[in-house]
Amino acid sequence: MNESMITFGPVASRRLGSSLGINNISPKVCTYSCIYCQVGRTLQMESEPRNFFAPAAIHAQATHRLAALNRQGVAVDCLTFVPDGEPTLDSRIGEAIEQLHDFGMKIGVITNGSLLWRPEVRQAVARAHWVSVKVDSVDPRCWRRINRPHPRLRLEEVLQGIETFARDFEGELATETMLVAGLNDKPADIRAVAHFLAKIEPAKAYLAAPIRPPAETWVGTPTESVMTAAYQLFKEELAQVEYLLGFEESCAVAGEDLAEELLGITAVHPLRDKTVFSLLEGRENGRQVLNALLESNKLIVVEYEGNRFLVRKM
Repeated sequence: MNESMITFGPVASRRLGSSLGINNISPKVCTYSCIYCQVGRTLQMESEPRNFFAPAAIHAQATHRLAALNRQGVAVDCLTFVPDGEPTLDSRIGEAIEQLHDFGMKIGVITNGSLLWRPEVRQAVARAHWVSVKVDSVDPRCWRRINRPHPRLRLEEVLQGIETFARDFEGELATETMLVAGLNDKPADIRAVAHFLAKIEPAKAYLAAPIRPPAETWVGTPTESVMTAAYQLFKEELAQVEYLLGFEESCAVAGEDLAEELLGITAVHPLRDKTVFSLLEGRENGRQVLNALLESNKLIVVEYEGNRFLVRKM
C-alpha cells in the first residue's frame, strides 16, 4: 500500500459521525483472522508490533485530505484508526495519534484488543479520545474458532489487558461483540461476555452481526429473535447497549484519482453498490472508472444477505 492510501473517506459512522479513516497498517496484517472479517482472510498473521508508516506521513496525508474535503464543504467529526488489519501492530501508533492532535479533532481507535496486554500498547492507544475493543467470546475454544488468533496469543492475557486498559483509560471506551450463528449466540455465551463487559464498564456496548460479505462463506447471521435476546441479556448487566447493524448512509472521496479513492475505501470498508453509485454522481467518467476497476478485477462484486457489495480484491 502506498502512502497516498493511508487516509480514506470520510464514511458516515453511527458511532463517530463523519469519520475519516486512517489505514496505518499494510494490507491485511493482523493478529486475528476472524471468520466474519469484511475484508477477507488475513494475509499475514503477526503478533509483534513493528514500524509501518512514519507518523509524519500519516499526518501529511491527513492534512492533504482534510484540506481537500474542506474545499468541497465536507465536514469531518473524527479521525479514526481503522485499517484493514490490527492498528496496534503499528509500533508508532502513539506518535501518530499525538501528531494528529494538531487538528483539534476527536481521535478514535478501533482495535481487537489483542495486544493491550502490552504496557507500551496500552500507553500508546490511551492517547486517543475514543477507543473500541472487540470481545466476541470469553471462552478460549470459541475465541479460537471465531477470531482465529495468532498462536502466540492467549485469551486470558488478552482479556486481562483489556481490563487493565479500561481501568486506566481516561477517554471514552466502547466495546463491540459480533455474534455468529451457531457459534457464540447461545444465551450462556452471551451472558458470559456481558458479565466480563460489566467489569470494564464501557460507555457503550455494541452488538453486531455479519451484514457484509464475511471471510468465510459459511458464516451465518443470528436470527432476529436471537439478537433481541442478546440485547436483553446485555441490558441486564450493562448501562448502555446498542445494535450495530446499519449500513453506511454515505461516504466521500476527496482526491483527483477516483480509482485510487475507491480502492482505498473498499480495502477497509466494502461498500454497497448504491453507495458507490452515489459517489460517482457528478464525477467525470465515474462509471468508466468503476467499469475499468471491475474489468481488471481490482474490484469485485459480492452478494450477501440480499445486498450487492463492491470489495477490493487483495
